[in-house]
Amino acid sequence: MNDAYLLIGGNVGDRKYYLTKSVELIANKCGKIEQQSSLYETAAWGKLDQGAFLNQVIRISTSLEPIELLNSILNVENILGRKREEKYGSRTIDIDILYYNNLTLHDAALTIPHPRISERRFVLTPLCEIASHLIDPIHNTTIESLLQACQDTLSVIKLPVIVNNDIS
Repeated sequence: MNDAYLLIGGNVGDRKYYLTKSVELIANKCGKIEQQSSLYETAAWGKLDQGAFLNQVIRISTSLEPIELLNSILNVENILGRKREEKYGSRTIDIDILYYNNLTLHDAALTIPHPRISERRFVLTPLCEIASHLIDPIHNTTIESLLQACQDTLSVIKLPVIVNNDIS
């Protein structure tokens, strides 16, 4: 089995629904969910004049090879109504492969690790929550160190976990 870290996020419609549904579909189509970060509300990155995103990082174990995983992820995005109309634009769901084992891959369709991890606090914060000691093979340092060195100052707010203790 292979270990993959995925970032999921969106800023259109019922954001929590789309994250929850994408995790369900990933579990069904890509592999077993091993870990999930908290949900984070994050400022838009790259195109700032849009609504805030909800983001989460998950770790899966998968038998899929990287391109197969990418194709399955694109299928999940399509099922959830993802439209690719504008770079960094609003979207129901976006799923990125951050890491796949310790692989470094530069393909026309896919780059692993994701090339802008170290520049994005909205990626590093939830990733650090579940994989702080993971070594980035490009920077040869931990995720925690990348987060501490990150120059991105955009807002990343951990959402509280709401537990329904209704005992009717």
